[in-house]
Amino acid sequence: MPEPRPTRRRADAQRNALTIIQAAADLFAQRGIDVPVRDVAQHAGVGMGTLYRHYPTRADLVVAVYQHQVDICAAAGPTLLAQAPSPFTALREWTDLFTGFLATKHGLAAALQGDPATSEALHRSFLDRLLPVCDDLLRAATASGEIRTPITAFSLMRATGNLCIGAGQDTRYDARAAAQLLLSGLTVPARLPDPSAQAVLPSRQRTTPPAAGSPDDPA
Repeated sequence: MPEPRPTRRRADAQRNALTIIQAAADLFAQRGIDVPVRDVAQHAGVGMGTLYRHYPTRADLVVAVYQHQVDICAAAGPTLLAQAPSPFTALREWTDLFTGFLATKHGLAAALQGDPATSEALHRSFLDRLLPVCDDLLRAATASGEIRTPITAFSLMRATGNLCIGAGQDTRYDARAAAQLLLSGLTVPARLPDPSAQAVLPSRQRTTPPAAGSPDDPA
């Protein structure tokens, strides 16, 4: 029986790698970053040898999932902007996708303990890829008149990230719903304090102490 052609072997390897990444992303979202790699292999329908051939360590697997999800979020922005009914709807759908991705991102630090250089490089890549996507969505939603309170892409992504911290520790908390509530606030004009406004003074100022026995006497 002839050996498979090299291009076919490469295609099979790429398909296996993607299947493992998708299975790991599913389980990370459901059970956290510490899910046993054996469960990942089973969920992907591959053997442990195949998994370790592609991703020798847990950190390798987590980084691959992280990079894959960054790619998905980066590609989703222009697609949603072109297909969604409105720019703000596109922003909502992208933020929901981004919020789901952050569950993997927050587990990355633990998986990369002792490798701060890799962690820092991934964070820079994360910002370089996703900040422009978020900025395009915000600009489009602002130009359409749907967003009435200005915010930068960095501030929105940072605020969304903060809403996701610890989300997996309490089932009563829905980070996705919180992120959508944050977006809803952008549709309302900002009410900034007027520095020229004078403090409201009481209509009556007492200049003498109350008489003893009166209703106003604190004694």
